Amino acid sequence: MTMTIENERGDLAALLQKVQSQAAASQDLLAPTNQLQLATADRGDGTKVSKVILEQTGGMPTQILTANSVAFDHIAQKAAIDVRTARRLQQDYSSEWDQLINAIWLKEAKVHMLRTFAEGPNTGTLRGVVSEKFKTFDNHHLLEATLPQLMDSDAQWQVQNATVTERAMYVRLKSNVITGEGAAVGDTMALGVMMKNSEIGDSAIVLGQMFWTLVCLNGLQSPNWLRQNHITSARGDADQAKILTDEAKDADNRATQLKFRDNCAHLASRESFDEMLEKMKAAGQDRVEGSPNAAVEALGSVMKLTKAETSSVLDGLLQTMGQPGYAGQPLSRATMVNAVTAVAHNAAADNVDTWQQRGSRVLDLPRSDWQRIATAA
Repeated sequence: MTMTIENERGDLAALLQKVQSQAAASQDLLAPTNQLQLATADRGDGTKVSKVILEQTGGMPTQILTANSVAFDHIAQKAAIDVRTARRLQQDYSSEWDQLINAIWLKEAKVHMLRTFAEGPNTGTLRGVVSEKFKTFDNHHLLEATLPQLMDSDAQWQVQNATVTERAMYVRLKSNVITGEGAAVGDTMALGVMMKNSEIGDSAIVLGQMFWTLVCLNGLQSPNWLRQNHITSARGDADQAKILTDEAKDADNRATQLKFRDNCAHLASRESFDEMLEKMKAAGQDRVEGSPNAAVEALGSVMKLTKAETSSVLDGLLQTMGQPGYAGQPLSRATMVNAVTAVAHNAAADNVDTWQQRGSRVLDLPRSDWQRIATAA
């Protein structure tokens, strides 16, 4: 099938190549923690790295897995240890850290799924430590379910950005034909679609609507989502470690794929897009009566942002005030929505969704909260 939704940078092709290579290297182990050993060693650059060793058992050879930062966080969290404390112990008190985790694994034995990328004979990267009930609906499953529908859609979707991090896969698209005017003249918006999936349990499987401000390509994520958690029936064996087969992992994935496939068509709704345009037009009439600085400070307080995050919103506001549709116009709730979503442009890949969702929160703030922002002195 021709990739009609690709962008000029080739983001989708690069994503597909990475997802396919990761799927080929993926190997999952079910293991009781009393058969695991943690061993921390020098990385060679002045920092420490933790390895998880699964000794030979039941005919399966010894596995030596190097934990990445996500898997390390999982190890700490499952031991009920604050991640920052765990990192300090790993770096400064390595032997004591190993002894502590190994004691917990032995005395509080539980079956976990170790999600890995195989790198050599019986070695690899430990990328996540998840529940034995974790549903292995992986990135390639989601893409196989949705891309054919998106390619055939009358909405003429085009990939805006697509990436895979250690934590999740993100794909965001915009329609080339479902467009309209938002809060002001010159403020053209387009309907969008977003997909998200985490193979290590950092998020649910998500397919949702979003909206793009075309002049600056700020993205606003709608609460209109299809969401499914990575939960299936337990597969564990309290006494025996084992490699989880593709047959076992795929047994309950077909229904999920069909659900996400069938919901793709609903996301190209002109009606829901027109409703969003009306909300943005109404937000354009919710004027800010005080100064921009005071409004941003009040917004940071209402939304419980950090000082650094609030400063980033102020930068976003200054950018928004100079763009078509907002330049020379009074400040409004619509301006503040774009000020918040503008922060996503400079955010880490795993934080972009947070800022795009915060934009939707500003749009839907209760009247009392909005008045605190609008009238801040």
